[in-house]
Amino acid sequence: MYRDKKVALVIPAYNEEKLIRPTLLNVPTIIDHIYVINDGSIDKTEEVVKEMAKNDPRIELINQKKNMGVGEAIITGYKRVLNDGYDIAVVVGGDYQMPLNEVKNFLDPLIEKRADYTKGNRFLPGMGAFDRMPKIRLIGNMLITAMTKISSGYYNLLDVVDGYTAITRDTIKLINWDIAWKGYGYPMDFLIRLNTVGARILDIPRSAIYLEGERQSQIKGLRYAIKVSPMLLRGYFWRLFTKYGFYNFHPLLLFFICGLTFLPAGLIFGFYLVYKQFFIQIGVSGPQAVFCALLIITGLQFLLFGMLFDMHENKS
Repeated sequence: MYRDKKVALVIPAYNEEKLIRPTLLNVPTIIDHIYVINDGSIDKTEEVVKEMAKNDPRIELINQKKNMGVGEAIITGYKRVLNDGYDIAVVVGGDYQMPLNEVKNFLDPLIEKRADYTKGNRFLPGMGAFDRMPKIRLIGNMLITAMTKISSGYYNLLDVVDGYTAITRDTIKLINWDIAWKGYGYPMDFLIRLNTVGARILDIPRSAIYLEGERQSQIKGLRYAIKVSPMLLRGYFWRLFTKYGFYNFHPLLLFFICGLTFLPAGLIFGFYLVYKQFFIQIGVSGPQAVFCALLIITGLQFLLFGMLFDMHENKS
């Protein structure tokens, strides 16, 4: 227990027989219960966790029959946290990449009601990510972060792929986890859903740990960014229509609708005019060119103003 709050730790683990042991050994005493979600591992992860549980009664092993994805494993943990009555759920990976000695930094803002969800940020000065993270992963992380800022509406967040998080019981109850993203890319999807219910999120500086010679993250930089892009695009539209059209109404929804109509129409019309002029050699009239330019400029302005309103609505 920490500051009169019961704290549970959720650890999704897939083929982590080497690193789950040091992860569990470094869980601080303020954690009341540890849920290890064995996500269909085919190595000895289950055996190692069972062995560790003999010496630490806080450890509870939950086996998924097959690999369901890290997002699904975390959601399983969240549901158990609700069912068992814990106040806060902390999530770390089973790869010994997240320093649990810093967990109080994640808990204090929740207990003090300054945030509903806290997440790690390895990119602030002194955290070590820029020096130690592989460059291809760093580039991918920066690209995903930029896309997620727009998609989620949390424009001030960094390091959106970081899986070191903490969330309050009340916030867990607000989300329909059955429709959340289950695989890699879950941190960004969770942010989108949290924004929709108005959750306050706070970045927490945390140390970056990279062990030489050990397989830790399965994220592959730019490939990962490309893979999650369709999910971010769907989430973006879902958030706009759910938050600003269903739960409430805000004029920025009309700005986005107009922008996403006029800009593509202007670009398509522009390509048509270029095709007319240079390929079939039919002249383009002045009114046609002006109309095309107006569509593009107006559509772009609508999108930028919509984004500005979105940023204003999501100021923390």
